[in-house]
Amino acid sequence: MLSQMIYSMTGYAVAARELESAVLNLELRSVNHRYLDIQFRLPDELRAIEPSLRETLTARLNRGKVECRISYTQLPGRKSVELDPDVLKQVIALDARVRAALPQAQPLSASDLLRWPGMLGSDTVDVEELRALCRALLEEVLDEFTVSRGREGEKLKAMLLDRAATVEARVAEVAPRMPQVIAGFQEKLATRLKEALSNADDERIRQEVALFANKIDVDEELTRLATHVAELRRILDTGGAVGKRLDFLMQELNREANTLGSKAADIAITQVSMELKLLIEQMREQIQNIE
Repeated sequence: MLSQMIYSMTGYAVAARELESAVLNLELRSVNHRYLDIQFRLPDELRAIEPSLRETLTARLNRGKVECRISYTQLPGRKSVELDPDVLKQVIALDARVRAALPQAQPLSASDLLRWPGMLGSDTVDVEELRALCRALLEEVLDEFTVSRGREGEKLKAMLLDRAATVEARVAEVAPRMPQVIAGFQEKLATRLKEALSNADDERIRQEVALFANKIDVDEELTRLATHVAELRRILDTGGAVGKRLDFLMQELNREANTLGSKAADIAITQVSMELKLLIEQMREQIQNIE
């Protein structure tokens, strides 16, 4: 199975297309989010193709709060401009009715009239042509957008692998210490039990010591930590939309690190547990940005 890239949910891309008398500008930006949340900022001329644009984005993205902003700006002086007299008449009539109902309302300015949809109808590009251009521009921007998210994703992957290697190194420090820690614990505990249970025989004391020694044995926790780190590497190598799986894996790693700390009978192991929890939290914070 071929591995895929890791993608960050943080990305940005923008592109513009200059037409005969206007500029079409499309901008995509995104931040992390639990699901895919797409918001549009579109001119009225393009409202009808919002479903098509949404479908295009949904096919290419999995998670993130994505904002798609499109502007269509007329360029002055490129060609003669004619006001649409019918639209002008309707707007003036509407303005008069509004001010009759609300005397305190400000009248429309010349710039307001010029920006009114359809006012410069003779100078606007064909709506269908504009929509086709917009869809093509979105595909172009999406390509750059995906590349930018991929670059950020690879940085996150490198950071996670670095932290994973440190976790493995800390876990490897614990295992060689355990025989000495358990032996020392058993010796101290046996002495205390003999003092507390003066009437108990040696077999009873050995049983009690073995029982308590088993409670501080962290072999299972160390094995699970190593297994989870191996799974982390496998998921990162597989790639794709892995953010949710990695987040769950961090919960499992943190659970084992907590148990390691609670069972630790040695200050060095306690310190390792604290370091592990710090490393896991650093990874968890960055995983929140992975798609």
